[in-house]
Amino acid sequence: MKISICAPSYKRPHKVDTKKYLPGMVRYYVDPSEFDEYLNGNPGEQIIACAPGVQGNISRVRNHILKTELAAGADAVCTIDDDLRGIFYFEDHDTHRVEPDRFEWFLIKHSILAQEWGAKLWGINLSLDKQNYRENAPFSTTSYIGSPFTVFLKGNDCWYDEALPLKEDYDMTLQQLNKYRVVVRINKYYYDVKQAEQIGGAANMRTLDVEAAQMRLLQKKWGTNIVRIEKLTQNRSHKSTKVRRVDINPIIRAPIRGI
Repeated sequence: MKISICAPSYKRPHKVDTKKYLPGMVRYYVDPSEFDEYLNGNPGEQIIACAPGVQGNISRVRNHILKTELAAGADAVCTIDDDLRGIFYFEDHDTHRVEPDRFEWFLIKHSILAQEWGAKLWGINLSLDKQNYRENAPFSTTSYIGSPFTVFLKGNDCWYDEALPLKEDYDMTLQQLNKYRVVVRINKYYYDVKQAEQIGGAANMRTLDVEAAQMRLLQKKWGTNIVRIEKLTQNRSHKSTKVRRVDINPIIRAPIRGI
């Protein structure tokens, strides 16, 4: 099975941390105007210039990567963040890392599993919280798949919504469930990324107002029964004022049987 490992990267040519974990294994898709800076700042890495006008919208970039790699003959495309510190898992009451020399085996093994289950998308857990590792349910078939680590299989016919560049992975999970009735999440493994901790990429456009607008748009697309926006009460030190804020991560509940 031929699997391409790719990462979009934008406006942070000297902060490509994934190369420390997977040296020389990842194809980094960058804006043509930044190609030379990325090439010079990341010797030994595979730097690919996107078509002009692609960068600036992460959904558009992800679609470009998928279409390019699948058209080139890949059986699956693994897209990861450019700040991936590692893939980890729990075993024997301890935390372990998927080592670089086992990373492709890890991808192939679970891609075959997803393929046999009829899924076109699989991913892993979202955080290191051990409570997310469900010992009695090692696989989930209707759970959210986060974009810092996703694997698309050949034959996928769902594309990222360019109107939802900050909630594209929630929307993609729902698209996959709507069309194929299944996604596969391997609960044993989880990714460690910086996400909003550094500048560049999608972090440049993340504000609470933009996040809230994106959630409303996602909810409008799929309905309030499927996309739920949770309000949180905080700042109880000021007893005279109740400060309400919206969780930037929506809750999605697709009406499809599964785990």
